[in-house]
This record gives sequence, C-alpha cells and structure tokens, in this order.
Amino acid sequence: MTRPTLLPLGSTLRVLRPHPSILAFYDGRIEGARAHSAAPNWLDDGAYALGVCVYAVIDGSEAILYDTHISLTHARMMRRTLEEAGVTSIRVVLSHWHDDHVAGNEVFADCEILALDKTEAALAAHRQELETGEPPIRPLVMPNRIISGPTELAVGRLKVQLEPAEIHSRDGLILLLPDLGIMLAGDTLEEPITYVAEPDRLAVHVAELERIRSWGYERILPNHGAPEVIAADGYGPSLIDATIRYVKKLLRLDIDMALADQDLSTFIAGDLADGVLTYFAPYEQVHADNVKKVLAAR
Repeated sequence: MTRPTLLPLGSTLRVLRPHPSILAFYDGRIEGARAHSAAPNWLDDGAYALGVCVYAVIDGSEAILYDTHISLTHARMMRRTLEEAGVTSIRVVLSHWHDDHVAGNEVFADCEILALDKTEAALAAHRQELETGEPPIRPLVMPNRIISGPTELAVGRLKVQLEPAEIHSRDGLILLLPDLGIMLAGDTLEEPITYVAEPDRLAVHVAELERIRSWGYERILPNHGAPEVIAADGYGPSLIDATIRYVKKLLRLDIDMALADQDLSTFIAGDLADGVLTYFAPYEQVHADNVKKVLAAR
C-alpha cells in the first residue's frame, strides 16, 4: 500500500476569486496527499481529502470571513492576505459548530465572531471533544456576538443577510449576498453529496432544502466542492435539487434495502450522467458512512 504524501500544513492553500468582492481560501482535494498525519484524523479525513473552502466578502477596508478554516496556520494566512489587501476591519460569521469550520477562531479572537445561539450551545457542549480531538482545537475560542434568527449586516456597501437553515446541522447559518445573487452555503450544500451528521433529521433537511431552493439564488458557493467550479461561477440551483434527490433516496433505505448496497456512482448515477454532479472518489467513504448512519438511526 502506498503511503500518502504528507505536505506542510498550509502549503497547498490556494486563493481563488469567484467574484471581485469574494476571496475563496481553498485547500485539499490533492490526490495521495495529507496535511496533518497519515493516521486517521478529522482534519485530513473530514476536510482536506474532500476539499475545504472558506470565503471572505470584501468591500473597501471591510471584510466578513465566513468560517475560520481547518488550522491556525490557515487562519493566519487568511488574515495576512486580507490585511495585505487593505482590510482593516474583519468580522467572522460561523456557518455551524463543526471542527473544520472553527479551528482558526483563535487568530480572530480580537474580532467580532458572530454565530447562532444554537452554534454557541453546540460548541459549549462539544468543547472537550473539540479541544482534545486529533488535531486538538485548543483553546476553542467561542463566538462573542450571538444571534437567534435572520440577521442583516453590511460589508461596506454590500448587503449581507444571515439565514438559519437546519441542513446538515441544526445550527446551519447561510450567508446571502442579495445584491450579487450569491449564496455562501457553508455545509448545507456539498458536492457531490451531503455529509450526513444528523441522520434522524433528514426529513427536516429535505424541507429546509426546498425552502432555500425557493429563494431563487443562481450562484452557490459551498464550503466543500470542486475548486474549478468555485473559481468560476460557483454552482447553480441544480446542486440543491441533486441534494434533495440524494437525501430523499437515503430516506427510502428502510423500504428498499437494495439501495444500501449501491456504491456512490450507482446511487447518484442519474445526476452524474446529466452532468449535474461530478464524481469524486473520496466521497465513496462519505456515502458508505451516510448509509450506515441512516440505517442505524432507523
């Protein structure tokens, strides 16, 4: 068995520009490479292998950073990039509580870090798990501005809307840029498939996916997706439709057990054939884990 190549943390970070007002800090999706350890760990297996992206919305000297990436090294690189671009005011918005979205919080401890009350509660409940994980997020810096519902902000002249959405995680928080027609989706959307974190709430996730579909946003930038798509125009609303189809198919597992034996390429064959989704081999394990979790929950 070939041992993976261990690359220096942060050495493969790419800065993409999906829009003149948006920087995308993308790392991972490099075949045969890992960034933390050859041993199982959340940074490599849950983020780097799949590709992970954090976005900064910028206007003039102001920026909103949507999540803080997978390490302090990444967070420092993002902050340096923003400051070199003339940004003097940084606010952070957390999309949800999971480790690959909050690991760099400490670098922005002197900034406003905004999150849903559900995110604050989840971080507090999982603090020990996060601070003793591999790698540890220690100390875990908590958000310092808490909201409980839809919230409107501004970055310079750009309007920013924060909308809670119970998809992937019950504390999901989507960042909308209505003036640009762009949705920053966090982990509520992922390509090629969603990562099931709450298998007992999939019916809620479908309803919420249908709700965000009704918003009519034509450009979607997820935190996990293909770098070439993110660097171009992002994804279209067909990604939402494909995610709905995938989750609904997972919900059929208890009445059609043959579905449980399908690999990813078979399970999403229609969307692959239509070009709606692109096959990415590391998601085979994500799909297998999704199926196991859904069956266990039912």
